[in-house]
Order: sequence, then C-alpha cells, then structure tokens
Amino acid sequence: MYYIGVDLGGTNVAIGIMDESYQLVRKGSTPTPANDPEGIVKAMADLCRKLVEEAGISFDEIAYAGIASPGIVDREAGEVVYANNINFKHFPLAKLLMAEIPLKAVYLENDANAAALGEVKAGAARGAKNSVMITLGTGVGGGIIIDGKVYMGSNCAAGELGHIVIEKNGYPCTCGRKGCWEAYSSATGLIRMTKEKLAACPDSKMHARVAKDGKVSGRTAFDLSREGDAAAKEVVDTYISYLACGIGNLINIFQPEILVIGGGISGEKENLLAPLRPLMLTESYGGGVVKATELKIAELGNDAGIIGAACLGL
Repeated sequence: MYYIGVDLGGTNVAIGIMDESYQLVRKGSTPTPANDPEGIVKAMADLCRKLVEEAGISFDEIAYAGIASPGIVDREAGEVVYANNINFKHFPLAKLLMAEIPLKAVYLENDANAAALGEVKAGAARGAKNSVMITLGTGVGGGIIIDGKVYMGSNCAAGELGHIVIEKNGYPCTCGRKGCWEAYSSATGLIRMTKEKLAACPDSKMHARVAKDGKVSGRTAFDLSREGDAAAKEVVDTYISYLACGIGNLINIFQPEILVIGGGISGEKENLLAPLRPLMLTESYGGGVVKATELKIAELGNDAGIIGAACLGL
C-alpha cells in the first residue's frame, strides 16, 4: 500500500506518496492559493491526482491521506479550528478533500506535530517511544510524542513549546506575552541579539559580513564566532544559554529519550550541539545522575511534514 502526505504551508503545498518503507516514491509542490480555502483544497486534490498518475498507481492502492496543517487542528473532527495565515476557521479540510478525490480516509494533524511524528517514524528519533522535537526558525515550534503518539492536549492545541516563559517581563513575544522562549531562541531572536551587539561593538568583524550580505541573518554571529570574533562569540554563547534553558524545562517536564532540533538554525549541527549538551545537563533536574536525553539534529529536512502526515494512520 501507499500513503499520501500533505504538508500545507502558507506559501506552498508540498505533497508526497510514501511506500511501506517510509520512502517517498513521488513528491511535488504547488503554490498555496492566498485567502482562498476552497482553492487550497482544489490545489491539493489536483496535485494528488498528478502524483498518483506519475507514480503509475491508482487510488485503490492508497490507504489514506494525511494532512499537516498550521494552526489549531481537531483531528477527530477532521477540521482546522483556526489558522490565521491561510484563513481557516473551523474548516472541514478532511471532508472536503475526500469529496474531491477517491480516498478511503483523510487524517489531519498540526504541522509541527506531524514533523515530530515523521522524525520518530523515519528520522532522528527512530525507535523512541517518548520524544520531543523543536524547530528553530522564525519562531520556535514543537511537537511532543508520548508512547509513540502525538500528544494533542484536551483542546488539540498542546505543543506550543515556544511560548513557555524563560524571562519574566522579558522581550515582548508576538503571542502577547513577555519573555517567551521563542523571543530568545528563534532565528528572529538571534538576529535581534546580533543587531544589538553590532550597535554596541563598532569594531566587530560582523559589520563587514553584514555589509557583504546586505542583512543580518541567523548565520552572521555563528559564522563570525568561528572566525574568532569576540562579539559574535558573545552572541552565540548567549543564544545557546537561552536555548539550553528552554530545553532543560522540556526535559524536566517530559524526560524524553530523544530531543530533536530542526529548523534553519539546526544547520549548525555540532557547532550548536557541542556547547549545548553540557549546559543542558546543568539545566536538567538530575543532570549527570539520571540517563541524559539525547540531543539530535533532525534528519528529514523539508520532508518531515510530508512523511509525518503520511504516517498519521499507521
């Protein structure tokens, strides 16, 4: 049998057909129609038909489709309760897709949760019963896997890991709170800290890098830190200390076997993990005594949401 995975984003809809070995035999993407919920369903259906045909199979060989959607998702009802960037409010996405193409079933999950499930089934957390995934991008997203299943909470909105507070009355967060982990450990937070350090250190080599690149990015401080720039190293050390604080909180709550880090900043790999591991132990209750959570970099990249969505019915 085959399984369709749909990763719905604000810019693109990415879809793949997965076989029983968790391999994508076909995948493609199409632009997400802006402010057009019904158009999104049609775009999904059209791409599904195209990929099934290209794979040389029929819908009779498709066990089901899974959809990873942003926002608050009610898996049981098959609806996206709320997703502001694609204008979904109590939108019955599963039912509408089934009305467009001959699917036996359609499952729905939050996109970060689906990515976490994908890493458990076919990525960095393979074999783990209990794991947590965080994504370090524009914000800090997350997904929680307990006993091999996505933890959704009583209102299907669990897993907003970026909105634990690590600095009381700290930097304002887009959610309305102050001091959220997201405000410090996202790429957005890293860029803000880099800009602040640039303003305070006119002799930093980071200025030349920014002039060359035309902007401050999440790589600016990391790259110049490796080149020995003291100001850049201070930014990186501060950033990693905040990251360790949040990760320590998650470990103290969930004690996962594996904690997976994805998102753009995870591209630093060991440059991120090596200094993070000892700090994580100091932030974790029983660190150095109980078995430590293993930190890993996500393996599935942009396919995590597709594979996780395709695994929702397994």
